[in-house]
Amino acid sequence: MIDPKLLRQSAADVAANLARRGYKFDADNYLALEERRKSLQVETEQLQSERNASAKKIGKAKAQGEDIAPLLAAVDDLRDRLASGDAALQEVQAQLRSVELDLPNLLDDSVPDGKDESDNAEVRRWGQPANFDFAVRDHIELGESLGMIDFEAASKISGSRFTVVKGPLARLQRALIQLMLDTHTEEHGYEEAYVPFLVQAQALIGTGQLPKFEQDLFKTETETPFYLIPTAEVPVTNLAMDAIFEANELPKRYVAHTPCFRSEAGSYGQDTRGMIRQHQFEKVELVHFVAAGDSAAALEVLTGHAETILQKLELPYRVVALCAGDVGFGSAKTYDIEVWLPGQKKYREISSCSMYNDYQARRMKARRRNPESGKPELIHTLNGSGVAAGRALIAVMENYQNDDGSIRVPAALQRYMGGLKLITA
Repeated sequence: MIDPKLLRQSAADVAANLARRGYKFDADNYLALEERRKSLQVETEQLQSERNASAKKIGKAKAQGEDIAPLLAAVDDLRDRLASGDAALQEVQAQLRSVELDLPNLLDDSVPDGKDESDNAEVRRWGQPANFDFAVRDHIELGESLGMIDFEAASKISGSRFTVVKGPLARLQRALIQLMLDTHTEEHGYEEAYVPFLVQAQALIGTGQLPKFEQDLFKTETETPFYLIPTAEVPVTNLAMDAIFEANELPKRYVAHTPCFRSEAGSYGQDTRGMIRQHQFEKVELVHFVAAGDSAAALEVLTGHAETILQKLELPYRVVALCAGDVGFGSAKTYDIEVWLPGQKKYREISSCSMYNDYQARRMKARRRNPESGKPELIHTLNGSGVAAGRALIAVMENYQNDDGSIRVPAALQRYMGGLKLITA
């Protein structure tokens, strides 16, 4: 959430920044609501003061044996006016809150201009796509020919956008997850967290998925609704909810492996074949809590940690800086890591690493104690995939395929595969 003080004092600047995203912030409407709030606040405080003064008069009049009926009538009138004023104030405050929660984050100055993904800026590449001397298969053909990916069975069980993976390919995905967890905990110093897969609405408000993106979520119909997590970012980032960290506790880095559940409501017709865009998938998530001012450097570190996994797997990839029109709702700046998929003959996103500055922290009331002033101040949060296991499985299958449809096991994964070096039918 953007600082309300900044919205009040620099509404035009905020509107100009958000316009880079293609988002129209009605600053005049917001400021008019804020003026209405201030006016109602003053009126309410005046009525409360009058009510308190009247109560004292009634007490004094009683003590002196005077007729208090006129004073009681005046108090009743004040009570009614105060109730009406309170209701109006709460309504305006709710409108302001709704506007504030609906605003995307301010973009970092380093984010390139642009309208959509075609305007994203390539930052660097690693590795060279292999030259195959045979007709390349995609992961769908490879998995089905091996008898280890079954879309039909998944469709019977759950419908479209689900997959059953079996045998050595299922173990290969587990091996990928284990490689990620071991790398990030043993080499990069992350603390592993096991977190709930069901969360309440407040957690999703804290990270910015609610209220704007409820249609993208799966929700239970229980008395107290729960939401299936769309990413481990939600429960892990909310570990900072209502917390005040001491200065020496930051930076704090968490890694978590979870399933992720997304309705894909806005992706009709996109990637309908295969495992690229699923309702359920596995991901290893990286989350950083840092002091204000440290997030730009932390984003570079976070992105580098995700890249390490692809380098260990020897998978060609590129890093792109998302343009203003493509940066996610809550992010101030995002790097996407795109892995080369021979079956599609193009790079596809496998990790998205974002810094949020204090946007999520303000929603969650996540703070640290300033060592100089001793006062609490908002922290900054970052997160990124380290990396998406299902897409990593696709990348390994397609990049390590052989002419006969078998798949070589990358050297970095063989110890997790019991020494298996080749997956065959």
